[in-house]
Amino acid sequence: MTVRAVCVFCGSSTGTDPAFREAAVRLGTRLAERDLALVYGGASVGLMGALADAALAAGGHATGVITEALAGHEIAHGNLHDLHVVHTMHERKALMAELSDAFVMLPGGFGTFEEFMESVTWAQLGIHEKRCGILNVAGYYDGLLGFLHHAVKQGFVKRRQVEGIVVRAEVEELIDAIAGTAGRGRAA
Repeated sequence: MTVRAVCVFCGSSTGTDPAFREAAVRLGTRLAERDLALVYGGASVGLMGALADAALAAGGHATGVITEALAGHEIAHGNLHDLHVVHTMHERKALMAELSDAFVMLPGGFGTFEEFMESVTWAQLGIHEKRCGILNVAGYYDGLLGFLHHAVKQGFVKRRQVEGIVVRAEVEELIDAIAGTAGRGRAA
């Protein structure tokens, strides 16, 4: 599958480690430089805002998808090429998936986890064949990755499903892996 647009799930806050924001900025910039469109949650704050601002500053295309309820709370980004305001979270996720060719998870909270895991589940069920990647900034997802391997050992998740998730610590390596220019997979 040719990757033209990458959906990025990430926090509406910046977290405590400056490396999280730096990674969001680097990812947004590199996506634009590689002519990969950004699809994300549509907010102007936190990692979401930093990601979109960087993509736009580098001349990239950015599309946001946000619910009516979150548009005020997460402060919808006003400078995007496209901003889709939808009614429900289900509509939000479905449209983000429709507009994207791959999924990436940056640091974030429950919403980020849930959105990414749904994308992984859809791949497992054969609903899509899009690559799912984790940017493991400063080891943020080490605990989650350990738990996924625990779930394999306990018989609830198949090893190939975990190994199908692209995990990288560096932005450029992750983009190469999800865009098909480097090896796929390797859950750390």
